[in-house]
Amino acid sequence: MSDTAAPLQPPDRLGYRVKRRLLGPPLVTERIRREKLRNPVALGVLASDCISSTAYGSEEMLRVLVPVIGVAAFTLILPVTGSILLVLLLLTLCYSDVVTIYTRAGGSYIVARENLGPDIAQIASVALLVDYIVTVAVQVSAGTNAIISFAHLLGDSWTGLDHLQLPLSALVIVILAYGNLRGLREAGRVFAVPAYLFMLAVGLMLVIGVVRGLTGQLPHADVHAAGAVPLGDPGDGLLYGASLFIVLRSFANGGSSLTGLEAISNGVSVFREPQGVNARRTLVAMSCVLGTLVLGVSAMAHFTHAIPYRDGTPTVLAQEAHLVFGDGVPGALGLAFVQLSTALILYTGANTPFTGFPFLASFVAEDRFLPRQLTRRGHRLAFSNGIISLAVVALVLLVVTDANVDRLVALYAIGVFTAFTMAGAGLTAYHLRRRERGRRWKVAVNLTTAVVSAAVVLIFAVTKFTEGAWLVVVVFPLGVWALIRINREYRAEVAALEEVPSLGDDTSRWRRHVVYVLADSIDLATVEALRYAHELRPDEVRALHVMVDEAHARRLMARWEQTAGVTVALEVVECPDRRLRHTVMELAARTTEDGRTALTLLVPRRTYSSPLGKLLHRGTAEALAKALEHLPGVAVTILPFDVGRAVRTMGRRRKGTRNRSRNRSR
Repeated sequence: MSDTAAPLQPPDRLGYRVKRRLLGPPLVTERIRREKLRNPVALGVLASDCISSTAYGSEEMLRVLVPVIGVAAFTLILPVTGSILLVLLLLTLCYSDVVTIYTRAGGSYIVARENLGPDIAQIASVALLVDYIVTVAVQVSAGTNAIISFAHLLGDSWTGLDHLQLPLSALVIVILAYGNLRGLREAGRVFAVPAYLFMLAVGLMLVIGVVRGLTGQLPHADVHAAGAVPLGDPGDGLLYGASLFIVLRSFANGGSSLTGLEAISNGVSVFREPQGVNARRTLVAMSCVLGTLVLGVSAMAHFTHAIPYRDGTPTVLAQEAHLVFGDGVPGALGLAFVQLSTALILYTGANTPFTGFPFLASFVAEDRFLPRQLTRRGHRLAFSNGIISLAVVALVLLVVTDANVDRLVALYAIGVFTAFTMAGAGLTAYHLRRRERGRRWKVAVNLTTAVVSAAVVLIFAVTKFTEGAWLVVVVFPLGVWALIRINREYRAEVAALEEVPSLGDDTSRWRRHVVYVLADSIDLATVEALRYAHELRPDEVRALHVMVDEAHARRLMARWEQTAGVTVALEVVECPDRRLRHTVMELAARTTEDGRTALTLLVPRRTYSSPLGKLLHRGTAEALAKALEHLPGVAVTILPFDVGRAVRTMGRRRKGTRNRSRNRSR
């Protein structure tokens, strides 16, 4: 047995013990390299946001078209969908370039920063941060719509669940935040499966729908059902010149189908090596799946006339599934499969921002445009501060909009298409500066992407301005200004701290060093502070008591003189207005006013480990330190003394004394 005593291990605090129980044991930093995702898992995790937009993209197009041009909307939806797929093709080519060149996570922000400058890059950062926040709210709200739609289609006995929209959506956000706080690998395993279930469910619905359509057995929805969006008159719409404006609004709404496409570029670092190649392959696969599903859902709406409802339920996708699978037990099972997988992928699609937002925020914070706390990894190697910030803001947005998808979509696409614009513009600048093979083709693709994305932003801002887009239009410049202001503050602080005087000037500045020990009582904490003061070897040590209570001051002076071993005299400073900090500040300022005297103020702080001890005592040490931190030549040192430990030690001594007394009496 070794004679060497084991080092004293400090006990874990209650908050840490609770965190460990909730999140599991901490992961060491070296495991970051192993917290990577295989391509199939990465597709499920990062593509959920993008692919799940299939559930509401086509419906949002119809929601604009139906009230104006009526049944003609089911014909017009196909060309509008085709134009969106062309934009998807451009974005896929552009972002394939992004993930190949910039294998570090960050997407359009990194592209803009490297090619357009850090200040302009803040447009991309604000766009992405806003998009991530809105994405969480939209996805969980749409997921709850899917569940309520399933209940509506089951029968009248299951209706009346609309009041659960907000609380259920809020609960899902809390669960997603918790899952991500546990760490990336756990989140990957949990959130990859729903994406494949959704692909299978919608794919099965489309195949059966095509078969039933070819055999003439595909039914139509009742476009005049109670609660459905009222049909407009196509003649009136064309007569009043509304056609182009309405098509543009429909295109803008349908652009929400492409949100989430940037998630892979923002999360390249979660891929295994070679990261660029794996990210590009996953991006192409995701775009192919998305294009197929969006086209399929729009085509099915064209043939079935599935119509949006005013309150959002049942959804167009739910109606299509009900019409395709039919009634009876097989139909109910098919409907359940589609709706539950839709709800799952929408909920887990909201997980994508919990991966991208913290990474992006950490990059922006590293560039000193956001608080540095966002760069720190937490208990399970996740950027915990970013995850918590995203969850809180998304919950606030959910409450403000009452978890209404249509209201949220108005805030949606501006952010992501602004990011698309910055990525295209940044890559155009990148290729223009280089002489490489295929440069003209790459410049043409990226420039076209930038122009088209900027046009979508303009269309969305104009056509959806009165429906809530004005808020994003206002937030954008304010957000960019705030980030630049933070950066300016950080740069000013660094510049000030870098002005280090020479060592010779620094050592010759102070001619005299005085140590004051603040004493409110004569006890172990004060005695330890006096001992420490002498260890500093100052020119003078003084014990000071700021008199707030005259009777207490007299008792302290009497005890001080009677205490053996205390060689420092006690000085009493009057404080008639009971402003303790103000009095100490004046005393410190007078002591150091000659510019040659350095003052160290020692403040004994009695700490209490028990909750009752913390409740019964109020500490003033930190308040004093904060009040004096701006005075030149003054240093404040807080000396903690664990009263709880002293109480336990005294208890053990008394118990030992009683035991020895009993043994002698025997």
